[in-house]
Amino acid sequence: MAKYIHKNNYPKPITFPIIKAAAMGDPIAINKIVDHYSGYITKLSTKRVYDVEGNAYGMVDDDMKRQLETKLITKILDFRLV
Repeated sequence: MAKYIHKNNYPKPITFPIIKAAAMGDPIAINKIVDHYSGYITKLSTKRVYDVEGNAYGMVDDDMKRQLETKLITKILDFRLV
């Protein structure tokens, strides 16, 4: 999904209707929020690994990435609008 970028190079904020729909359990809205944070989740789940020659590489820990996505979805569904 394409992300819209503001003129200041910041991602477009998530709108209230999407947040409201996600909090009510709409899977499309939940996916939009997860997509919005996908880059950050990937960055958080990237580990530094070394090969036999000592060269460092970044590698995404898929288990950690799924755990972070699951935690985000859980918190979205727990979110209550006042």
